[in-house]
Amino acid sequence: MAAAGSCSVKGKNLLQFMKLVGQLKRVPRTGWIYRKVEKPESVSDHMYRMAVMALLTEDQKLNKERCIRLALVHDMAECIVGDIAPADNVSKEEKHRREKAAMEHLSQLLPEDLKTEVYDLWQEYERQSTAEAKFVKELDQCEMILQALEYEELEKRPGRLQDFYDSTAGKFKHPEVVQLVSAIYEERNGAIAANTTSTQT
Repeated sequence: MAAAGSCSVKGKNLLQFMKLVGQLKRVPRTGWIYRKVEKPESVSDHMYRMAVMALLTEDQKLNKERCIRLALVHDMAECIVGDIAPADNVSKEEKHRREKAAMEHLSQLLPEDLKTEVYDLWQEYERQSTAEAKFVKELDQCEMILQALEYEELEKRPGRLQDFYDSTAGKFKHPEVVQLVSAIYEERNGAIAANTTSTQT
């Protein structure tokens, strides 16, 4: 073990990596800012719950550990480029270019084996090249509408964030995700109906 007070290049690089990834705690999710949500979640908040969702899958055909890793890596580039939303009018190609450069920079700070793993996980998600990547993409969208539901409940304004639901309509295929999405819609529709009734009386 290195003597106290000394620091290897590996240690310095790991510290730099951790500080960059730590920025995700302070990068708010842009979509909520544009909708004037008070105290919007951070990117790391979003990724954490996605990782928990992946942990809870019962699908034996999926590599659960890989799903968790994909969830933890998929938005990692945003610690450098920020959360680029559709409303920012940045093309998909330009968004990918920026995020690719960010992931190359981040992964260079890691030892060779980890560098390859982290970068390859990000590429796998971007390319949607595996069943695990497709599943985690659905978790990404499902987590977003779950968060929208929670914000509507916190604000006591059911139905306010409809555009997030519209943007994901018809995109859920995996049975477990469809089941959770159905529960989200059922709770939300009940809240909207109750609110409509109360405003009419």
